[in-house]
Amino acid sequence: MFTQKLDFIPDLLALHVSDRENFPYLMQSSGDSGWDLLLMQRERRVFRSGEGQAFLEQMRAFQPRPVANPHALPFVGGWFVYLAYDLLSEFEPRVPAALPDSFPLAVWARTPAAVLVDRVHNEAWLVGETAEDWHRLERLVSARPAFEPAAVALNALEEDPPEWYTDAVVRLKRYIYEGDVFQVNISRGWRAELADGIAAPDLYAALRRANPAPFSALADLGEAQIVSSSPERLVRVQQGWAETRPIAGTHPRSPDPTEDAALKQRLISSIKERAEHVMLIDLERNDLGRICRPGTVEVNELMAVASYAYVHHIESNVRGRLRDDVAPADVLRALFPGGTITGCPKVRTMQIIRELENGARRAYTGS
Repeated sequence: MFTQKLDFIPDLLALHVSDRENFPYLMQSSGDSGWDLLLMQRERRVFRSGEGQAFLEQMRAFQPRPVANPHALPFVGGWFVYLAYDLLSEFEPRVPAALPDSFPLAVWARTPAAVLVDRVHNEAWLVGETAEDWHRLERLVSARPAFEPAAVALNALEEDPPEWYTDAVVRLKRYIYEGDVFQVNISRGWRAELADGIAAPDLYAALRRANPAPFSALADLGEAQIVSSSPERLVRVQQGWAETRPIAGTHPRSPDPTEDAALKQRLISSIKERAEHVMLIDLERNDLGRICRPGTVEVNELMAVASYAYVHHIESNVRGRLRDDVAPADVLRALFPGGTITGCPKVRTMQIIRELENGARRAYTGS
């Protein structure tokens, strides 16, 4: 393992733009917390509609191994993995598969090196598994490329008809009244055509300005790009513990401190929001119970209010000690997709989402 601490903070988006083929994956946090990572790609396999089983075989064959990490960095070489929401049918056969779609269903990429930025300590690192990987990073970073994002402009914007969505809500209420489900997170799609000269990095920069979030990402898959900004992580596995942090319950923020505090209190006092949140905590406990040692699943943080740029969220933390026989593939199978973006009970809500939504979700609510 080769590591180097830099004496400056590189612009990771500019580095990505300068060499998207070799450095296609950018993941960033926000504010003064977390880490930013730009991953270097050695090889990649893209799985398309109908190739879900092949992806599962690839995932099952993966065996993690310990590596030296003297500086306690969050990444010292590994893999980048993308899962479209629609891959869920491979994990849960009771949910019908989405109609064939051209967007990648999954990606499995070998990423042996990265540029890392520590937002807490304002430090930057290069990390590579081999000297060759490390030198490639040095060459990229030493060039110090610049990037000035263009203002995002659209040629066209369309969305699913409002009547489709309202009809879906009526049908969802019927399912709730009949006892099929407690809650379902239905989505409404929209499509935009970018103006000439506008590319994914421009859109990503605009999204980061408009909605700074703990988990932002720009992934260039060649024929398709993913631009993402989210407050929520699916799962973290560390030192034998699997941890998920469900977010459910949202109120807007106010620029007035007094009103903002009142909105925060209204959120945590809402019977409706608290009931929704408790249901999803139970769902996540159930998912973790499939892979954790009996008696170890616990809620070690209950209903904290987290404040983001424009909204307050209710968050909890649920964790459990993994069984010795559990592999990374088992963790994904148990928790994907996240319960907070499907509903409760999970399998039935995913069936209803597939029935009512008029197309594949693709990257939306994937991981």
